[in-house]
Amino acid sequence: MKNVAKLFLAVMVLLAFTAPVVFGGGAAEPTVEATNPTGNPWTDGQDLSGTEVNIFGAFVDEDASRFRTAMAPFIEETGINVVYEGSGDFESLITVRTEGGDPPDIAAFPQPGLMRDLHSQGYILNVLDWFDMSFLEQQYNPGWIADSMVDDEVAGVWYRASVKSLVWYPPRVFAAQGYEIPETWDELLALSDQMVADGFTPWSIAIESAGATGWVATDWLEDIMLRIHPPEVYDDWVAGDLGFDSPEFREALDIMLEIWFNDDYVLGGTSSILTVPFGDGPAPLVTDPPQALMHRQASFITGFMPDGTDIGPDGDVNFFYLPPIDPAMGSPVLTAGDIMSPMRDRPEIRAVLRYLAHGESTRGWLEQGGFVAPHEDASLDWYPGLDRGYAEILLNADVVRFDASDLMPGVVGAGSFWTGMVDIVSGEDIDSVLAEIDESFPR
Repeated sequence: MKNVAKLFLAVMVLLAFTAPVVFGGGAAEPTVEATNPTGNPWTDGQDLSGTEVNIFGAFVDEDASRFRTAMAPFIEETGINVVYEGSGDFESLITVRTEGGDPPDIAAFPQPGLMRDLHSQGYILNVLDWFDMSFLEQQYNPGWIADSMVDDEVAGVWYRASVKSLVWYPPRVFAAQGYEIPETWDELLALSDQMVADGFTPWSIAIESAGATGWVATDWLEDIMLRIHPPEVYDDWVAGDLGFDSPEFREALDIMLEIWFNDDYVLGGTSSILTVPFGDGPAPLVTDPPQALMHRQASFITGFMPDGTDIGPDGDVNFFYLPPIDPAMGSPVLTAGDIMSPMRDRPEIRAVLRYLAHGESTRGWLEQGGFVAPHEDASLDWYPGLDRGYAEILLNADVVRFDASDLMPGVVGAGSFWTGMVDIVSGEDIDSVLAEIDESFPR
């Protein structure tokens, strides 16, 4: 999370009180008349028709429209008008609005670190005052609940997920060469060696991202940490109780660099990793002939693939699950996502949050595509083809953990961790870099 200049904050505070904020995604949907306001499972028998709940988040444009579509059945069923506002400047505006005394009823946070910051200031309410833990445990994998907890309180319910533990590949080349999808890390390395022997370059690795350069490396390391250590170790690392200059993290770094620092493995060699924009990472897989055969990146990367790319088992590119390393760690999945956190308390807000904690609330978006639900009760039958594959990986996970850099304090997760990885790839002394990251962690 980047710091916002004081002048900018001052201007935004003034705007927040003098003019309405212009939000992406168009105007809010009109109220839909309730057909059965009291006979539904969301309002606990209360007639809440005619009330209104405001949700503020980072969904804009098409995503905002799809979210409103997903909320339409709830509006019709309860008579509660759910007004969604979205902004690309959500991260700065939510702080301005909250500190200015104008928080939304519910905030949809794409980065839990910011949610934790506002919770620590007393702005986020405890969901356990509304719902029993047993209900949440029924709805979510324990990893999602762990990532929603702050100081023994639950600060929200998860709504949208992104699956990060994926490797993209060109299926036609795999079929022609007789390559099988690797199911272990050793098989992944053996496949990389076979590709080199066959005259191919195994990996396309690209991490340039302007001021955010380095986040791709953090994703690799987070995936590896989950594959070689118990989730409690990962949690201690996120909390700062386990340092970067520790045997546990160094082991993960060594495993990553075994691939990254092998010039035979990486398209353009190690020196190209820092210069190729991350969004161009999958492009070499779909050239004719392909310049590289594997690319590790999250489900969202399809939006950066060249126009006309056919995605799927028989297409230009497909994906497989990033294999486990230590069998004792099972099949972990690294995720990102959006958490819905209550900032005000009224019966209609509780009803909306109860709905958002059920898979049913995601169905309208799932059926439109481009969405993965973290809910245990979201049916795979609601997913179109490609998205269903992501969902199956998530539902079959033994361990689910959120992106560590998004959970860490911003000065580390979006600061020293990013820049430290750039420094290491640039050839700087690893001991010094890891010590500097540890020193930056707030105590």
